[in-house]
Amino acid sequence: KHAKEPSLRESGFWTCFWSALALSFNGLVWWWLGGKAAIEFLTGYLVEWSLSMDNVFVFAVVFGYFKVPLKYQYRVLFWGILGAVLMRLTFVLLGAELVERYTWVLWVFGAFLVYTGLKLAFGHDDHEPGDGFLIRTFRRLIPVSSQPAGDRFFVREQGRLMATPLFLVLLIVESTDVLFAVDSVPAILGVVTPGTHYMRFIAFTSNVFAILGLRALYFLLAGVMDMFRFLNYGLSAVLIFVGLKMIAEAAKHNEWIAAQGGWDAHAKGH
Repeated sequence: KHAKEPSLRESGFWTCFWSALALSFNGLVWWWLGGKAAIEFLTGYLVEWSLSMDNVFVFAVVFGYFKVPLKYQYRVLFWGILGAVLMRLTFVLLGAELVERYTWVLWVFGAFLVYTGLKLAFGHDDHEPGDGFLIRTFRRLIPVSSQPAGDRFFVREQGRLMATPLFLVLLIVESTDVLFAVDSVPAILGVVTPGTHYMRFIAFTSNVFAILGLRALYFLLAGVMDMFRFLNYGLSAVLIFVGLKMIAEAAKHNEWIAAQGGWDAHAKGH
């Protein structure tokens, strides 16, 4: 968590380490929960790892906009990813509960993913990261120091506790991950089988393993961002495919309910 400038070699090593750790955990899932759960974990991990590429580009835009030195980016991402893990846990638990209680949520999640995929492929977002509503609100509530303070998030000036510009950057990183979680959690819930006893476990762990390697992946790709010209189309294809899969599963479930005598008979059975 300390400020440092990671080398390309170090970032490559940690990217391989986190990937190997995820695959080792996948083997443990296979041994513990069986082949179906292991395949769903691996699929979910690859989907989330692909979607996390978008996080990498947003991080680059935010750090470039605020001119954050490389060594301070390292510390911001540490706390940003730690907060992302906690937020993903909340989103996964809430989303899984909705899917199990209300099957029609699959239609909503599926349609949302298809919409997001189309928007990602054909939309353009020219929004500046420093103009967000969250940042304007935060500046009104808490005084922000105008002077850089190294890697600290808070400083005291004339006896007053003030946030530093680096804390604003952390706040933007956390808020953007909330937006990414809105996409990624429905995507992972579209991969795991609803109603299984391991649904929440697989959804959360596959999400977390993808996030844990995000910092190393960012520093590995920071210098070659311009090479990924067609990334949006690839991510769009992933989101649309998973969204259509969720819609197809919802339609299949509705057919099964109709074969059982309708929703009233299904409700009485429970």
